[in-house]
Amino acid sequence: MKDLKYICAYTIPIMAIIGLWLQGIYTFLTPIYAFVFIPVIELFTPSSTKNIDQKTKVSILKKRVFDWMLYLNLPIVYFILIITLYTTSIIPLEIYEITGIIISTGIVFGTNGINVGHELGHRFTKERFFGKALLLPSLYLHFYIEHNFGHHQKVATKEDPATAKYNHPVYVFWITSTVGQYIGAWKIQLGLLKKNNHSFFSIKNDMFWYLIIISAYLGIVLYFFQTFGLLIVILSGIVGFLLLETINYIEHYGLVRTKTSSGRYERVREIHSWNSNHTLGRIMLYELTRHSDHHHRASKKYQILDHHNQSPQLPFGYPTSMVLSLLPPIWFLIMNKRVPREMKTTSKQ
Repeated sequence: MKDLKYICAYTIPIMAIIGLWLQGIYTFLTPIYAFVFIPVIELFTPSSTKNIDQKTKVSILKKRVFDWMLYLNLPIVYFILIITLYTTSIIPLEIYEITGIIISTGIVFGTNGINVGHELGHRFTKERFFGKALLLPSLYLHFYIEHNFGHHQKVATKEDPATAKYNHPVYVFWITSTVGQYIGAWKIQLGLLKKNNHSFFSIKNDMFWYLIIISAYLGIVLYFFQTFGLLIVILSGIVGFLLLETINYIEHYGLVRTKTSSGRYERVREIHSWNSNHTLGRIMLYELTRHSDHHHRASKKYQILDHHNQSPQLPFGYPTSMVLSLLPPIWFLIMNKRVPREMKTTSKQ
């Protein structure tokens, strides 16, 4: 039964479905569940620093159930997308109900969409196509390129837009990270084309294909659900990728890699990502909260990620930390004293 604990991640889309079904105030059931109920539960549930032994890891990696629990998110996310469009197009709704539906659908796009797409995108197998499909509803296909070939190389440096600087409010970070990552993805893509002697209009230009795919997706929505449906999916997509950017914010806030005598940055280590061992958050986000180990070995599957004692530790789980980050004075009060002193000094240089 322990292997099936990650099915708890499906409770978020279940809340969204209930909200779409009952409407009214229940359209806000998903954000209340994700950012009120879960944080409260986390306060009364233990965290664990225990790691799986090597023999058990070998056994777990052979179990396909862990992969299928990821794959199942693909039909779930697109089912939510379809019923969201169907509900908002045929049922007269109040503005507050539409707002609740957009937020709830966006949360599903972020947690069960981008988060799972991120995990599958690191595998560099045919699974990455599932991963990209999960990025589409949030209009964030470029994330695959920038994250894998940009963020993981530049994390905790001034060159990485997805690393939040010390005393940098999350609302400013949303803008700098979103714009910076999109520009970064284009730079990486153009560099790859030049390196392999391909033209801009080459079939190998993934960023160009992403533009076509996103345009086709939005065009299909516009055709079947008119302008209102298009607005719903765009706003839901924005909520989805802002959820991702909030996670980016808390994952590396204030952490800095130093430069060696050669002028290069030190290698990425476990100290360059915030870790969280709060059990519920770990399960709900497929171990994304053990982010230090993920950056240590990006190809490592979620079910065998480890805790490292030297990693900086978040005082709360990811859901609670995300809520706190939206209140910058409180976030700075709690987190600034936890940022290693030497990193504070380096960040000011």
